[in-house]
Amino acid sequence: MSAPVPAPSYAAVLRIPHASRTFAAALLGRLSYGMVPLAMLLSVREATGSYAAAGLAVACFGATSVLLSPVRAGFVDRHGPRRALPPMAGVYALLLAALAAVTAGDGVGAAAAAGPAAAAGAFTPPLGPVMRVLWSDLVPARLLARAYSLDSVAEELLLVAGPLLVGAVVSVALPAAGLAAGAGLILTGTLALVSSPAARSRTPAGRPVRRTRAPGPAPGPRPALLRGNPAMRQAVVGAAGVGACLGALQLLVVAFADAHGADGLVPWILAAMSAGSAVGGLVYGAVAWRSSVAGRLPVLAAALGLLLAATGLSPHPYALVAWAALFGLFVAPGITTAYLVADASAAPGSRTRAGAWVNTALNAGTSAATAATGLLIGRVPLPLCFALAALPALLAAAALVLTDSRPLGPSRVSAPSS
Repeated sequence: MSAPVPAPSYAAVLRIPHASRTFAAALLGRLSYGMVPLAMLLSVREATGSYAAAGLAVACFGATSVLLSPVRAGFVDRHGPRRALPPMAGVYALLLAALAAVTAGDGVGAAAAAGPAAAAGAFTPPLGPVMRVLWSDLVPARLLARAYSLDSVAEELLLVAGPLLVGAVVSVALPAAGLAAGAGLILTGTLALVSSPAARSRTPAGRPVRRTRAPGPAPGPRPALLRGNPAMRQAVVGAAGVGACLGALQLLVVAFADAHGADGLVPWILAAMSAGSAVGGLVYGAVAWRSSVAGRLPVLAAALGLLLAATGLSPHPYALVAWAALFGLFVAPGITTAYLVADASAAPGSRTRAGAWVNTALNAGTSAATAATGLLIGRVPLPLCFALAALPALLAAAALVLTDSRPLGPSRVSAPSS
């Protein structure tokens, strides 16, 4: 008689050997991601006296971080996290420390701040994609969706906690101290992550020493990462659609509140979205889905688009709190599903890059939608802005339905085992 299978709970995920230690180390390093953008904005603004210079520095940092993400992830795939991550984290921390030192004084030029910011972004360690690869090594297939949901929810909370920590730092020190704190977090978290047994067991070329698989026949050869891999392209398109909704909503909420003289509600509206995302992610990971993971992606993208359009019909900013919370319920599930599709479709030696491509698509969608929405606001009525901002997600959902070959069934990511 086979031994009883543990209940597929979040506690079961964290009880897996080395899972809690590895996850905690990754979260410690990733907390830096929540702190650095705001700390950089405040420190450059303080040093230069210019919001334009501060915006330029943050934009340069974000651009190099996002655009070079697949390159850094490919380096991890080729050399393994223990060899690839420490040099990246070391250079990244040094550049942040250098920027902190530069902005601690006055009279700094825009170029002097933008240069180190852009260089730091180029070396951002891909701790998120690496952790998701380690999750797929650590947990059995039936728990992978739950582990990814836990990861997405934790990342959402870090992005809320990071700015709060920066606020606490700048209340007692210069904003540059926030950059120094971010440098220390990324270096400490990265070194703790690569020292964990889970990272030590992962060899270069993406071949773990031990990998728990779902029962069934061994997988056959997998297609190239993007070319000839429709499932991977679906993950990228879906992530871009989710990111477009996120970027548009954050800016539209500010414009809507400003138009109604309720600027003080903006943090509460965004907090409601984050809370909804956390709840949605936890519930999503707890459900034993019978449907194809690839089939769920267009449904989630369409739900986000429709909710974004409906939010523009709110009669008062207070209603936006409820709409944002409802919108958030689909955010973490959408991101989680895109990562699941990417991980299941990638070859073993390119799974970090697969996660990085999803992350890049998410961030690119967010940035592009924010820029496009900024051009719309003031030129067309706000309800129409919301409707137009919803189009990318709805078009992404339609494209996913039209191109869905359903290569990934539930057995790949959430099948029960016995």
